[in-house]
Amino acid sequence: MNHARSSFKISRILSRLPSEWRDAISTYFQPKMLAMMSLGFASGLPFMLIYSELAFWMKKESIDLSVIGFFSWIGLAYTFKVFWAPLVDRIKLPSLLGVLGQRRSWMLLAVIGTITGMLMIASSDPSENLSRLALGAVVLAIFGATLDISVDAWRIEAAPNNEQANMAATYVLGYRLAIIAAGLSYIIAGQFNWNIAYVFMAGIMALNGCVIFFIKEPSRENRRKALTLSDAVKENVVAPFFSFVGRLGLWTPIVFLLVATYLISDKTMGPMAKPLYQHIGYTETQIGLVSSFFGPWPVVLGGFLGGLISIRFGLMRCLIIGSTLMVLTNGAFVWLATISDPKTLYLFVTVGADNLAAGFAATVFIAYLSSLTELRFAATQYAFLSSMFNLIGKTLSGFTGLMANKMGFETFFLFSACLGIPAIILTVIIMIFGPDVAKGIRKDDKAQL
Repeated sequence: MNHARSSFKISRILSRLPSEWRDAISTYFQPKMLAMMSLGFASGLPFMLIYSELAFWMKKESIDLSVIGFFSWIGLAYTFKVFWAPLVDRIKLPSLLGVLGQRRSWMLLAVIGTITGMLMIASSDPSENLSRLALGAVVLAIFGATLDISVDAWRIEAAPNNEQANMAATYVLGYRLAIIAAGLSYIIAGQFNWNIAYVFMAGIMALNGCVIFFIKEPSRENRRKALTLSDAVKENVVAPFFSFVGRLGLWTPIVFLLVATYLISDKTMGPMAKPLYQHIGYTETQIGLVSSFFGPWPVVLGGFLGGLISIRFGLMRCLIIGSTLMVLTNGAFVWLATISDPKTLYLFVTVGADNLAAGFAATVFIAYLSSLTELRFAATQYAFLSSMFNLIGKTLSGFTGLMANKMGFETFFLFSACLGIPAIILTVIIMIFGPDVAKGIRKDDKAQL
């Protein structure tokens, strides 16, 4: 009875909204959106355990900042995944395919691999054997990137183009819920140690991975099998790339440059954020509380705002808003670097502002990338685009420890914030002068914009 009354109240509230907003909100209640949230969680957890938590653990063990910076290059697996994305797109896993299908079988394999990587890290000691720790991180990164490929392909194939912004928003929600889980590792490490924290994360990954057995395998009718080696190369490598060139024409390098630089400021400052917190004097408990119980929710809010506003006002305007917000909020770390008193409130303000901007920008950017792909090349093309935007940021991130040592944290974070300015300029150029396809607009989308 209470459930029926709640549903009735929700229906009444929705009925009072303008039709375009009502339709936008109702899409979030579909089962596939809930599945997308869980898969977003699965994608986000491995990345956080490589990108953030590992840096803090190494800093606590007195590992030099330059080494911590170089460790971030392990995350380049997420950039180079484009090279094995065609395999995920085409190769069948015989023992699993008959039960799970192409996308889900690869997801399951990747989840098992990420759990293995976490357990390898859990059995390591950074102060005694960095090579063992690095090997576990490499395994975690490779299978985490493989999971990204299969999840991105499922997301693109499981929903029509006009729902991609909503799928992106629920993906971001799941991703940020993974940040909550990863943030709990600080509290566990504070009470016990980091080895136990990584074992705990492996258990969470195993539980969440069970969703793979319940989601629906998307239709693959839009694909055809490559019968010969020549056909396979054309189908899996040549055709996806030249599909971009054929549709974007002379705007191809400009669009690719936007993709490569849009998240560069966020990617560059990331490896040094947790070392900054420790440098200021924040404890593991403070960081865990902010990361777990507060930090993700501004991202969720930003993500859903990005999904809703992009449907109403278009992706390009929202891309400009997102890139501007990232420059401004990443600059908040410059202010934090000047703080000598590690009050939790200061961390709340900085992390909250940065995460709100990151959630908004990530949602509209994912939607933009998705709109640039063709369904028949979903995994390969999206992996190519995501590798492109990771390449520059991840490459620079390897030098962030050296830069932070040389510049100091305050100047370093000012530099990383300014790296986001070119993306604002490129987005404005494409919005004003670019063709519809460069704006991520397909013919059947025009009526909605």
